[in-house]
Amino acid sequence: MPLFVAAVFLSAFLLFQVQPVIARYILPWYGGSPGVWTTCLLFFQVGLLGGYAYAHALVSVLRDRPRVQACIHLGLLGLALLLLPITPSPDWKPDGTEASQVAGIVRLLALSVGAPYLLLSASGPLLQHWFSEVHPGRSPYRLYAVSNLGSLLGLLTYPFLVEPRLDLKQQTWSWSLVFVLYAALAGVAGWRFAKASRPDAGASSASAAGSRPPVLDVLLWIAFSACGSLLLLSLTNQMCLDVAVVPFLWVVPLSLYLLTFVIAFDHARWYVRWIAIPMAAVAVGLTIWLMNRQFAANEWPLLRQVAIYSGAVFFGCLVCHGEVVRMKPPVRHLTGFYLAIALGGALGGLFVNLAAPRLFSGHWELHLAFAMLAILASIQMARALRRSRHPLRLAPLALPWIAALVTMDFYLLRHLEESRGSAVEAKRGFYGVLQVREETDTDGELYRTLYHGRISHGRQYPDESARRLATTYYGTRSGVGVAFSCLPAREETPTREIHVGAIGLGVGTIATYADPGDRFRFYEINPQVEELAREHFTYLADSGGEVEVVLGDARISLERELAESGPQEFDLLFVDAFSGDSIPIHLVTREAFELYFRHLKPDGVLAVHVTNLHIDLSDPVRTLAEHFGKKAFRIEHIPDYEPHAYYSDWILITTDGEFIGNLDVSERVVPWEREEARSILWTDDYCNLFEVLM
Repeated sequence: MPLFVAAVFLSAFLLFQVQPVIARYILPWYGGSPGVWTTCLLFFQVGLLGGYAYAHALVSVLRDRPRVQACIHLGLLGLALLLLPITPSPDWKPDGTEASQVAGIVRLLALSVGAPYLLLSASGPLLQHWFSEVHPGRSPYRLYAVSNLGSLLGLLTYPFLVEPRLDLKQQTWSWSLVFVLYAALAGVAGWRFAKASRPDAGASSASAAGSRPPVLDVLLWIAFSACGSLLLLSLTNQMCLDVAVVPFLWVVPLSLYLLTFVIAFDHARWYVRWIAIPMAAVAVGLTIWLMNRQFAANEWPLLRQVAIYSGAVFFGCLVCHGEVVRMKPPVRHLTGFYLAIALGGALGGLFVNLAAPRLFSGHWELHLAFAMLAILASIQMARALRRSRHPLRLAPLALPWIAALVTMDFYLLRHLEESRGSAVEAKRGFYGVLQVREETDTDGELYRTLYHGRISHGRQYPDESARRLATTYYGTRSGVGVAFSCLPAREETPTREIHVGAIGLGVGTIATYADPGDRFRFYEINPQVEELAREHFTYLADSGGEVEVVLGDARISLERELAESGPQEFDLLFVDAFSGDSIPIHLVTREAFELYFRHLKPDGVLAVHVTNLHIDLSDPVRTLAEHFGKKAFRIEHIPDYEPHAYYSDWILITTDGEFIGNLDVSERVVPWEREEARSILWTDDYCNLFEVLM
């Protein structure tokens, strides 16, 4: 048995560690969007389904020919070794012309890791089948718990052990080497299986077969698995959108998801329905309450929010997987059972990544997941009540359960209405949900604002006298206004034309600072942002200078421009791209800053927007400035009575003495919270979110 335990454990470890490894590798190529992780999960769920289908077909068709089974699988493993290592080629980077980012990521994953992943996916059910043949009479289902334990450790070791110690290429090479070890273990297990199998093994196995599972049970296997997948993906999306797209926030919910499999499959005693369902109801209720606070004035602490979302993932998925295990079939139908579970997971992933963006203008799949969980749990409780010897004892629980369902529906609908609210237009795509809303400020003045999720990314007053006003984070007393006012070119008579770059478009507010002859170049990854900025706001059209929008990830665009036409020679470069409430991490790394400084003039100014509800980016940015021999200055704007202005925090980086002198005169520089910055140097290979949590 230790041989099979080791092979199953290692295959599961590799199966799930490859997910954050590859997703982290390609994350910067796709703008640091939460959609990168959910698309990767879609690929891996479909790959898992393919692996389970392959294992099921191999066992079903060749049940009477065990040696052929082993030879086919081990032969394919040998071919997969020829495709190593799994390091993605730089030639696969998107160039901004792709019709679909999802299709591009899926194609990249298929080329880099598709074959090894498919064979690893098949290992769980296939090796369990081999084990049941080598050790007849011993249940293989506990090996599924071992498998999920391996998956869990594969995930948890990534952010704490692998990512801090190995760069990205070392990670892909290390994974590839361990895959070779797994192939050797699988080879020995296959030899044991072929050697132990008797000529009549298939016939005896068939004669011992249990009855075919009821159709309703099969449908519920699929439905519960799909519901668990929906919960995992939609809640992970929500967390990443509000905080940052980093491996830790991928790993936590996925680890909890896998832990529910470990608990459910290890032994029936671990899943207790009358405890799990009420706990799931409480967790879902807290999550819905948190969702209804999305536009509240006061923000809850980050860790409390993550704990609530994580609780919903854990208890919701525990119910889903616990109920599935309660309906597990005889061992003969093991591979079909796992195939149904994988099918449900893939359907959930397909819905979140492909169907929901086309059906919904917001992240309403989370609402659907909660409703689906409630319906499925109700079906199971109704079946239990019907089979109970004392149904009247359970009848009093029906009224509180119905009341809980009605309350849940009420607050889900309330959140839907509030989210749609005064939206003039809403768009949803790979990079999230965008809304243009009409609202009024504290003076009763009407304005339009652009939201990404629940975070405002700019507003404009339609009145002719105020529509060129620099609002929100970009006012004259913000870091943006100070940067323009302190530029030596603005003090010349006549003022000298300037070239300004901005990473992140928003509604185009920065364009209001352009004078005739100035050139403003915006880099925006999401084409829907440009569409809304031009259709519902006039900052770009009203700009006094020449305005250009370059679509695509800013780093890839800047790298391409540097290679093709040389530096842009910016006087000012603003880093103002946000995914929800956070700058995509790949825009604040050593490699990113090196690229920015190559595009700036020697006396140019880099301005980094670090306003954030949950993380403090001042130390990483200061450390990067010091690393490149630059000086950094903090400009914090706390509006007194300015209805159009938001609190903002900007860091201006330069070595130009005249600009620094003007900053001193402006009296807008504020002291750092720490006299000496903590030495936090982020790179493309490594960053640690824990270092900057507020």
